[in-house]
Amino acid sequence: MSIQSVTKRKTAPDIRARKGGEPIVMLTSYHARTAALVDRYCDIILVGDSLGNVMHGFETTVPVTLEMMVLQGQAVMRGSQHALVVVDMPFGSYESSKEQAFYSAARILKETHCGAVKLEGGARMAETIAFLSERGVPVMGHIGLTPQSINTLGSFRAHGREEGSWEPIENDAKAIAQAGAFSVVIEAVAEPLARKITETIAIPTIGIGASATCDGQVLVLDDMLGLSPRTPKFVRRYGNLGPMIEAAIESYAADVRSRSFPGPEHVYGMKAQLSGH
Repeated sequence: MSIQSVTKRKTAPDIRARKGGEPIVMLTSYHARTAALVDRYCDIILVGDSLGNVMHGFETTVPVTLEMMVLQGQAVMRGSQHALVVVDMPFGSYESSKEQAFYSAARILKETHCGAVKLEGGARMAETIAFLSERGVPVMGHIGLTPQSINTLGSFRAHGREEGSWEPIENDAKAIAQAGAFSVVIEAVAEPLARKITETIAIPTIGIGASATCDGQVLVLDDMLGLSPRTPKFVRRYGNLGPMIEAAIESYAADVRSRSFPGPEHVYGMKAQLSGH
């Protein structure tokens, strides 16, 4: 009887222990096929509520539902084996009370089998983060630019670039760390501030439009592959798949219209009949 080896996934404590160590690599994924590719190279896969923009064409992440996050979280878990999978808690699923947050987080963990959840907000969410952490829910924080608050913020702009604007963001980071989060995403924050926060708090920082000195980095997969129509300043395009995909579709359409596809090698002939004696 053979004993099958069990693949060990990275856990929230594994990531927490990486503070000040080898940089943490994190990318988004929303389905099984890309998750399998990302899983080979990344420590964390984020099932981001950015799926609202990437998959569904929403202008913001606000319309994303818990059901959407669970469905795509399940797909990413099926496609990956090694990385810690973190699922975003969407707008409206955790803000009204600690109990609502726990219910939503428990549903995500139960139905996807992921290893952690992520929620947006600093000091105002510290009590909720502590409540979840004490009840067995690993939480990744998210400060700076918080896309779910776009209707309040008014625009997607960088934070901490004005004189005297650092203190609230620093307080957010400290509150999240003290509440028990295992790591925190710092998005679109002035580089010197992101560096200071990374040096100050005891948990790993994951930068996106922040600083190379953060303990890790995250990007939206579609942005770095060149599939998104707009590229934020903080994105380096590691591929340019958009034009490649369009060129392939254009060639396919032309071949169909000219009847050069399918060719003889793509269709099925009759089976040869065996002659009897």
